[in-house]
Amino acid sequence: MIAVDTSALSAFLKGETGKDMDRLLEALLSGNLRLPPVVVTEILSDPKAAPTVFQPLSNVELLEITDGYWQRAGHTRRTILAKGLKAKIADSLIAQSCIDHDVALIARDTDFRHFAKHCGLKLA
Repeated sequence: MIAVDTSALSAFLKGETGKDMDRLLEALLSGNLRLPPVVVTEILSDPKAAPTVFQPLSNVELLEITDGYWQRAGHTRRTILAKGLKAKIADSLIAQSCIDHDVALIARDTDFRHFAKHCGLKLA
């Protein structure tokens, strides 16, 4: 299994190319792609997105939010912020979903490197 963040998913839906996009497509076609719930919210809330933007991914499973998720996400974000690093709430929630399920994340947003270095997030 592999997950995708909003920046990479947005690039994919726009038809951008690259090794990360190849990996995303491979995961999608093989049924191994998973979406953190926050990614769904971010993609669907974009007012510039076409109404059908999410249709190709409607059958992709979500990473389940498990007991204690919100507390763990708060601790994860605090860990990053305490080091004086950037940790947006949405990124923290996406990272925690992946950490909880031990799933690597395809991301174009470089802020996820902090979660990888300090919190155990695996980057694809």
